[in-house]
Amino acid sequence: MKIQIWSDFSCPFCYIGKHHLMSALDAFSGRESVEIIFRSFELDPNAPVSGNTNIHAHLSEKYDMSLHDAREMTTRITQQAKLAGLDFNFDYLIPANTFDAHRLLHFACDQGLSEPMAERLFKAYFTDSNNIADKGILIRLATEVGLDPERVNGVLFSDQYADKVRADEAFVRQLKITSVPFFIFDNKYAVSGAQPVSAFSDVLNKVQEEAERLNQIDSKLRYEGPSCAVDTGGI
Repeated sequence: MKIQIWSDFSCPFCYIGKHHLMSALDAFSGRESVEIIFRSFELDPNAPVSGNTNIHAHLSEKYDMSLHDAREMTTRITQQAKLAGLDFNFDYLIPANTFDAHRLLHFACDQGLSEPMAERLFKAYFTDSNNIADKGILIRLATEVGLDPERVNGVLFSDQYADKVRADEAFVRQLKITSVPFFIFDNKYAVSGAQPVSAFSDVLNKVQEEAERLNQIDSKLRYEGPSCAVDTGGI
């Protein structure tokens, strides 16, 4: 089973949704056959790289709300995160551009470390108050999950993987997807938003059951249907 996940590291519901999916996978009998592919989606491609903006001031301006309402919103999200076993630290969160982080994740995918890299980037942003637009910080985070720092440096100080980030974003634009997280299971079933663990479990089981039924049908056709072999020459 292939699960594609479009998300952004600045999206709290992407982090929560990812953990809900992982919790569902922990209890899924077919976990070993599941391949997870992380796809790129930038919520704000024009976000600054300096990381010197207060998140509550940023939200207040972006959504035309008071600072009090912005703090209440982040408090509600923090409570949701705790239910997923996550610690969000909005008071010290550093809003930042995520483009280089997405390029780094594509590199990590090629090295077989996409899941731990994605997890580390989310945690760096929401829990550790790191500026994930800072290339030095990205190199440190990548090293922590086992990537070679010199190779990471080469990726970040170039345009490598930029085309893959753009390709991921172009694909979901074609689907008219404008919000994340967005999950596609085996190119058949789509799940939008940070759904509860039970919802992900239902989809996983449905995809697995459908695949098993198709295998049974294929098996019957293959072994019960009449056919001509190549060496018989036909009739």
